[in-house]
Amino acid sequence: MSQEDMALELHMSISNVSRLESNKYELKAADLIRWCNITNAQEVLIALLCGMDGITIMQQLMDTATTLVGTIIGGLFI
Repeated sequence: MSQEDMALELHMSISNVSRLESNKYELKAADLIRWCNITNAQEVLIALLCGMDGITIMQQLMDTATTLVGTIIGGLFI
């Protein structure tokens, strides 16, 4: 998504989007929620609220999915 597209979706200037990307602008909670919805990355918000980094939450999701798939496939061959 381009900075211009993101700026339109977040109802802010392109320069503010650029400042967000370079950590020179602090994101407001409402903007963070909007960003997560726009980018379909709600797990980032959940990770932040839980005090976890995005990599940790994604790894846990992948581990859970792998276990679930293994259980399903294993059940098919019993």
